[in-house]
Amino acid sequence: MSPDLWMILSFVALLIAGLPVALALGLSGAVGIVTGLSPAMLATLGTNTYNSIAKYPLIAIPLFILTGLIFERAGVAARLVRFAQALIGPRHGGLALVAVLVCMIMGGMSGSGPADAAAVAMVMLPSMTRAGYPRPFSATLIAASASTAILIPPSVALILYSIVVPGVDLRALFAAGLFPGILAGLSLLVPAFWLARRHGWEAPATVERPPLGESFRQALPALFAPVIILGGLRSGLFTPTEAAVAAVAYGVVVGLVITRELDWRELWHLFGEAAVVSGVVMLIIALAGIFAWAGTMLGTFRHMAEWLIGLSDNGAVLLVLIMLAVLLAGMLLDAISIYLILMPILVPVMQHFGWNPVWFGILLAMNIAIGQFTPPVAVNLMVTTEVARIRLEQTMGWALLFVVAMGGALLLVALFPEIALWLPRVLGYNL
Repeated sequence: MSPDLWMILSFVALLIAGLPVALALGLSGAVGIVTGLSPAMLATLGTNTYNSIAKYPLIAIPLFILTGLIFERAGVAARLVRFAQALIGPRHGGLALVAVLVCMIMGGMSGSGPADAAAVAMVMLPSMTRAGYPRPFSATLIAASASTAILIPPSVALILYSIVVPGVDLRALFAAGLFPGILAGLSLLVPAFWLARRHGWEAPATVERPPLGESFRQALPALFAPVIILGGLRSGLFTPTEAAVAAVAYGVVVGLVITRELDWRELWHLFGEAAVVSGVVMLIIALAGIFAWAGTMLGTFRHMAEWLIGLSDNGAVLLVLIMLAVLLAGMLLDAISIYLILMPILVPVMQHFGWNPVWFGILLAMNIAIGQFTPPVAVNLMVTTEVARIRLEQTMGWALLFVVAMGGALLLVALFPEIALWLPRVLGYNL
């Protein structure tokens, strides 16, 4: 059996055995080194793991994770919900619209789907249940809406994509993700509105409308966060990594001074929580370096890319096959693991067919977003069902409905690349 096959089969076997993705990547990479190169080459393990994380742009990942945790605990979600309710008012489907809007705004602060899902579910689920929405529906809608965080800047997944794909401008990726993210959110509202009207959920008398002026004043600090992050990036005031530092500093000021729902003791605990989450992410990236180095030296990724290209001469057909494969991977793995595992294979395919790397990255992100609320793993859905105290199986029908809806948005971006590329082109970023 060839070393390529040994490495791939050992990776799959370790995943099936229940080993964490990080360890599966590192150990299978070591298997590839031993079987295909030389046991003496195991001396490169330390260098490869270090080189994988010794990259300046990666600093933004733990900082944006910390940003999400700070805004989640600072009472930002509750204030955004009140403001959105004041804007929209009581109507059929109004709370569904509020949930989607708040998830998208929260995504513009943290770039983390599970964190957004937890924050919004805690605030929105009780209100939606009182208004007549079934809890499985509400939990699924919030999980699906929170998945747009992977598209709306700042996105942790897009930061990683810009690192593993050479020559991609992160600012262009951030700009390209904005309209597809909004389109994905709007696609979820279509079935939500239709179902609310059909079943009579949220009769206007069941929901109280908060005062607009007061709720706007309370939500203003939260609404400023995306403006500071994106405005600073566009103006050139700071780089994406520096934007993450500014976001953390602003979040601390909001939590300690403005909303006063954070204290120094809780902030210290949030630092520790962010360190743990970031440590898991960085461990995956570090050990994936072993897998990537072994796959490159053995030619594994080149062989798999050639096999993919040989499946069809039609780029559209191959793009559909890749999207289906990424969607399946998104149902089982997190976005970071998917990028680290698949991009060494997909980059040669992308270059062969001349696909725009920014547009291709957004398509991958949309697929992964759909996977975040599609069972069996569905990380966002696991969070919201836990908050709603329901079983994951109860959400299956609703999840499939929203998968179809967001799949329609994905199809539009695939057919009309300018939906993603227009904004970065106008802003003058390198495509």
